[in-house]
Amino acid sequence: MAKNKVIITCAVTGAIHTPTMSPHLPITADQIAEAAIGAAEAGAAIVHLHARNEQTGRPDQTSAAFARFLPRIKQASNVVINLTSGGSPTMMVEERVKPAAELKPEVASLNMGSINFALFPMLNRYKNFKHDWEQPYLEGTRDLIFRNTFKDIEFVLKTCMDNGTRFEFECYDIGHLYNLAHFLERGLVKPPLFVQSVFGILGGIGTHPEDVMMMRRTADRLLGRENYQWSVLGAGRAQMPIAAMSAAMGGNVRVGLEDSLWIGPGKLAETNAQQVTNVRKIIEGLGLEIASPDEAREILALKGGDQVGF
Repeated sequence: MAKNKVIITCAVTGAIHTPTMSPHLPITADQIAEAAIGAAEAGAAIVHLHARNEQTGRPDQTSAAFARFLPRIKQASNVVINLTSGGSPTMMVEERVKPAAELKPEVASLNMGSINFALFPMLNRYKNFKHDWEQPYLEGTRDLIFRNTFKDIEFVLKTCMDNGTRFEFECYDIGHLYNLAHFLERGLVKPPLFVQSVFGILGGIGTHPEDVMMMRRTADRLLGRENYQWSVLGAGRAQMPIAAMSAAMGGNVRVGLEDSLWIGPGKLAETNAQQVTNVRKIIEGLGLEIASPDEAREILALKGGDQVGF
């Protein structure tokens, strides 16, 4: 029965949005912990986590930054914790993988290919910024390749191989599915694969319904539907429409302030839990049920929250 349920992942802060963009973006350890626990209480089975510098809000990929909030989330909730190995697009893989390698989570994200990762269009929306790093950070993506070479991917897989950590394979374009199929054929990854299709990042695949269907069909053909669990995230205004498509197509969903700051047209989400509640209504409106954290563990063959390093 668990296999027929929809897994909601909530990505609570990320490294895309900057503090100027929303007063509700979690920055401090207290805010990230509160956001993750609130998302879990609203129905998220998995929380996908980044860390930030508490004073500036800049992405912080040190294990110490994660350690400030991970034990609190674990103590307060049974939710599955997923740590980013993507960090920020400006970081190299050795820095990005450290928290997953050292803290041994049940799940870690893994980007499946290099792309142009363009955030600079966001500059048009803001005249002033709270912190001096924000504008150069966004402008720098005009000439940025988010590096995820085959060597980088192998490095993450082999670094975490003995941790029992499984992966959320983030696929920003069709070619990334072919990359994942390559690693599956080589035996470096094993089913059940957790495939997160990302729609709407400039440099990756778009948000048209045909794009969503093509990603699903291609994953079925390359990986075999029996070998993977499909999930989607839509960036910005595409968040809920693409989540609805995925749920209707038998897939899972990801929401959260990492992916979209909004709860409706022109209205900022005040909490991650608001977005989880919204997508839960869509799922249940389709006559489907959401997965609990333990059901997500069963579906994805995870090692259990008692086997992590925090």
